[in-house]
Amino acid sequence: MSPALPLATPGQSLDLLQDLIRYAQALPAVRTGVVHPCDAVSLAAALEAKTLGLVDPVLIAPRGKLEAVARQERLTLEGIEIADVPHSHAAAAKGAELAASGEVQALMKGSLHTDELMSAILPSSAGLRTKRRVSHCFLMQVPTYPRAFIITDAAINIAPDLSAKADIVRNAIDLAVILGAESPKVALLAAVETVSPHMQATMDAAILCKMADRGQITGGVLDGPLAFDNAISSEAAKIKGISSAVAGQADILVAPDLESANMLAKQLEYLGNAHSAGIVVGAKVPVVLTSRADPKQSRLASCAIASILARHYRECPP
Repeated sequence: MSPALPLATPGQSLDLLQDLIRYAQALPAVRTGVVHPCDAVSLAAALEAKTLGLVDPVLIAPRGKLEAVARQERLTLEGIEIADVPHSHAAAAKGAELAASGEVQALMKGSLHTDELMSAILPSSAGLRTKRRVSHCFLMQVPTYPRAFIITDAAINIAPDLSAKADIVRNAIDLAVILGAESPKVALLAAVETVSPHMQATMDAAILCKMADRGQITGGVLDGPLAFDNAISSEAAKIKGISSAVAGQADILVAPDLESANMLAKQLEYLGNAHSAGIVVGAKVPVVLTSRADPKQSRLASCAIASILARHYRECPP
């Protein structure tokens, strides 16, 4: 019997990352374009993801660089498909081309910069856009919070306007549902829990909630603005007189902008012993965006999310 999806049983998972990997291992390996994995960390992660049955990698990079890294790290490239390109920019373009043509069902960032990869994916001419704005989600587990949750958007949209935030919320809800959550609870974060015309984040949160009331955002339960303490603590919300179906049991934390989301995710990881895996959603294929500082388990769990999403996209194209 296959293990449960990671968000299907809130509060019961003891190891989110291993749960993701275990679930994805029961699925067919996803043909994945690994874009410019020309350092030890990214190449080793791609090869280990293959060993675990998460991905069937196509390494898109200068062959000479790949072989040099493999020799130095005593890694074998035997049996691995390589798309030989002259440099990282060409690798990003080739990755987008393979994804658009259906030759790979997911993309994975190697040792190139995020901007270089995303600049090849985001133009309409690349053929990978959907009706949604692309956004990034961190799936996280913190020892002090009773359920795994998503933080968004910490990597793509720097200062999203209301329209972009609506898509960020929709993308996160879709991801949570695919990972097993039923009607995920969405906390729209701000510095305060009251609506103020002087704080745009509170105005956007209030409008997003009304959009959900009117059926413009579906699939989840929204509340906001909520300060962080109210979002993750029902007791804090009660003390402040907030009656909320989301407080203390949020599945999704939507930050006002990239900077706050990124700092929140990294603070939880480095000071709160959080485990995390990240994925870009809203395109026709999932994109694994990993940092050079990410631990191996996070990279593998991110590949696992990509595998789960790619299977879903085959059945229900975005």
